[in-house]
Amino acid sequence: MAYDKFSVLTSSAVPMPIENVDTDQIIPARFLKATERKGFGDNLFRDWRFNADNTPKRDFVLNNPIYTGKILVGGRNFGSGSSREHAAWAIYDYGFRCVVSSFFADIFKNNSLNIGILPVQVSEAFLDKIFRAIEADPATQLEVNLPAQTITIKTTGDHESFEINTYKKHNLTNGFDDIDYLQAMKSEIKEFAGKSIY
Repeated sequence: MAYDKFSVLTSSAVPMPIENVDTDQIIPARFLKATERKGFGDNLFRDWRFNADNTPKRDFVLNNPIYTGKILVGGRNFGSGSSREHAAWAIYDYGFRCVVSSFFADIFKNNSLNIGILPVQVSEAFLDKIFRAIEADPATQLEVNLPAQTITIKTTGDHESFEINTYKKHNLTNGFDDIDYLQAMKSEIKEFAGKSIY
């Protein structure tokens, strides 16, 4: 399944300065029954967003209208816990295309890259600068430049580079998942298969 191509994303951001956010908090286990990747955004951070009677919790950031955008900024160790890919599905389905943190759990990071979310790992110092910029102005814009592998706080000009696997970068840039990547190489694969190995 192809996803939106990712090149340069400029957006305001939703700050969530909470450390050790695990996948059960991102999408509770009771919502994992669906097999399609649709509808999970409705239950993103369900137990943090809603009371038992389904009324929104006023003090949770996703219920605060002053924070909007396609970038979620989390605390250190984002996406720890179980390996459920539904956590990445929920974040994508909600509308986020990038998650910024100073550290990601490896499985969550790979699940995100596989479905079109760019996890941007920055230093603790730069993450603090982002949180402070958003606190000063909730409309603060971040620029995430995948080709250049940089993230910039537009209001201050502060920026930092980030790392990404070359293969995953290629797929994100083209909007490919692993199957799309192979489909794009179909002619080369057929040509190779047709050659004699003797």
